[in-house]
Amino acid sequence: MSDHDHYPDEHLRRILRSVKTIAMVGASPDWNRPSAFVMEYLQSKRYRVIPVNPTAAGRTINGETCYAALTDIPQESAGRIDMVDIFRRSDKVGPIVDEAVAIGASVVWMQIGVRNDEAAAKAEAAGLTVVMNRCPKIEYGRLHGELSWGGFNSGIISSKRRKLNV
Repeated sequence: MSDHDHYPDEHLRRILRSVKTIAMVGASPDWNRPSAFVMEYLQSKRYRVIPVNPTAAGRTINGETCYAALTDIPQESAGRIDMVDIFRRSDKVGPIVDEAVAIGASVVWMQIGVRNDEAAAKAEAAGLTVVMNRCPKIEYGRLHGELSWGGFNSGIISSKRRKLNV
């Protein structure tokens, strides 16, 4: 996908349907950090989320062992990592993308405020799907019509009658 400013809803739906295991780079053990909210939410939607954070490596976050790097996640216990969700600054994304390619991930998802076009091009050249400056928690809620702060004005739920295409 070359237009990283607009993602069709069906594209995002397809990604979220295909993913089962997510490695969250920048996951925090602090309950009040955005990554903690996103991790807990995604786990509640039956995704397995493996935390990656060098300062919390070896600790347990939301029932999962935290690893220092993507390449430290043992494949025999995690299985295939489908998506790498990045909670790091844009200038730190390049090496994370290199690791995502090395472990065979199929999706790199950069959180809100995270955009690195060079790293995205590298990931896409390696066959990965890339989403930038979006949150999978917000997109999941919006696309599934959940009435949370991320679901309002989503265009998914409406009190207006749909026009029939006759």
